[in-house]
Amino acid sequence: MKNVAIFGAGRIGRIHAANLAALSGVSLKAVCDPVGSAAAELAQQHGATVSTVEAIFADPSIDVVAIASSTDTHSDLIARAAKAGKHIFCEKPIDLSVPRAQACADAVKAAGVACMIGFQRRFDPTFNEARTRMDRGDIGKPEMLVVTSRDPGAPPAEYLKASGGIFRDMLIHDFDIFRWILCADGDEAETLHATGSCLIDPAIGLIGDIDCAAVTIRTRQGRLAQINTSRRAAYGYDQRFEVLGSKGMLQCGNHRPSEVVQSDAQGVSSDTPEHFFLQRYREAYRLEIAHFFECLQSGQPFRTSIADGVAAQKLADAAAQSLASGQVVRL
Repeated sequence: MKNVAIFGAGRIGRIHAANLAALSGVSLKAVCDPVGSAAAELAQQHGATVSTVEAIFADPSIDVVAIASSTDTHSDLIARAAKAGKHIFCEKPIDLSVPRAQACADAVKAAGVACMIGFQRRFDPTFNEARTRMDRGDIGKPEMLVVTSRDPGAPPAEYLKASGGIFRDMLIHDFDIFRWILCADGDEAETLHATGSCLIDPAIGLIGDIDCAAVTIRTRQGRLAQINTSRRAAYGYDQRFEVLGSKGMLQCGNHRPSEVVQSDAQGVSSDTPEHFFLQRYREAYRLEIAHFFECLQSGQPFRTSIADGVAAQKLADAAAQSLASGQVVRL
């Protein structure tokens, strides 16, 4: 039995807590959140207790911590968990600073604890099937990747002030997809160019961020990736990619509430995509937590390591640098 404490009782914390509680061999023991009522509600829902940061790290019965708190707490909690000898599951990103993210990776390695970063898109059944077919050689050598990643609406500018910007907050998932799909054989990004605009909410521009972006990456082997993103898609949560290989192409489309297509005298229609990430990736969140504990049990490496988190953060920083300078960044 693995005893777990979770930091964060917000929307992502609630998802992880429910998935943890549903796993056999796992017991959710403690919940920690600065909002006491949120922590109490989540703890009561899953038969856990409300605790503090200090008490969790001092408790020898806690084997694992799940970090689903605000981004600015991640690196400190990772470092403290490593020092306390706890295994770690942490939502992305590790930190908004690459040096601090690398320091966390070093601390985890020195402590000899396990640490997985929550890039849940690698666990999406559709996306994972594409990777399985690539590994099988169905489309030959991958050469080009096009990623579309669009939110249904922009969060408040107040939230975005502390988010680290669109590249660190939103596109970091797409940078991880790029590495997972095009760089599985050890290839890495060589150059990156990013451009963007503020087209949706002027308030986002006033805090120095953008809400639409386009990123082009070239790898050392010459493979190309294009990522287009927007914080507004009136038709739902738009999550697609296609990868072109020497022998064919794989396309991964959106998930919809149903796959019914209606044809009548007025036209042909279908459901719009799932509304947001909570719906689109519900199965991916379940599968990634299950994977975390399976790997703890077996000793196998995680599909998304802390090194992957650092690598994605470096791409996010390069994108921010490219946007600011208007120049291609060499990595």
